Amino acid sequence: MEGIRLPLDKRPRRPKATITPLQFSNLVQLVSEPYATMIYVAVWTGLRVSELIGLKWQCIHDDSITIEERYCRGDWSIPKTDASAATIGVEEHVITRLLALKNLAVEVRAGRAIRKYKAVKSSGPDNLVFQSVRDGLPMNDQNILKRHLQPAARKLGLSFVNWRCLRTSHATWLVQAGADPKSVQGQMRHSRISTTMDIYAQIVPEAQRRALKRLSEFHSRSITVQ
Repeated sequence: MEGIRLPLDKRPRRPKATITPLQFSNLVQLVSEPYATMIYVAVWTGLRVSELIGLKWQCIHDDSITIEERYCRGDWSIPKTDASAATIGVEEHVITRLLALKNLAVEVRAGRAIRKYKAVKSSGPDNLVFQSVRDGLPMNDQNILKRHLQPAARKLGLSFVNWRCLRTSHATWLVQAGADPKSVQGQMRHSRISTTMDIYAQIVPEAQRRALKRLSEFHSRSITVQ
């Protein structure tokens, strides 16, 4: 009805699931290539899985990655928003790991036999970075999730891990490292700053608890000195 406003939903939002740097390191070690590198890049860049799958070699630069397209289960499309189509800064170790895929051979069991495939069949500018091991076609995000990412995560007791968790973990690490909201928004390519601030809202209580703990420690030391 006109003129009637529904009350705002003031229920607290569920914290978004994230992993710690140590959990991430252990996770990557349990996943075979080229999927381990895919997970590595996901966490270190914050790219959406559709953007990872659609990544082409012409988008990989010395210290940055350009997001131009995304691929999801048979469909090519432009990035999610105008802000999503951007070039983001990337650490050298991420680029190094990506380039290593070009020389990587992957072993796949086929019945009793073990066959070897090149992780990258062709590395021309318009070729995919992450190629299906057997035929070089675009990967399927759900297959990777169910066959590689989740089984490894469950071994570590991290049953909540999925592609979104990896992206959120990147943003969370940025905040914990002291990055300001505008920088995090740019790196995550959020179209709205409110999306970025939701991440800060989740992290701040933890920071407050640490601050209170330091206050208690300071108080205890002060009493001891007297």
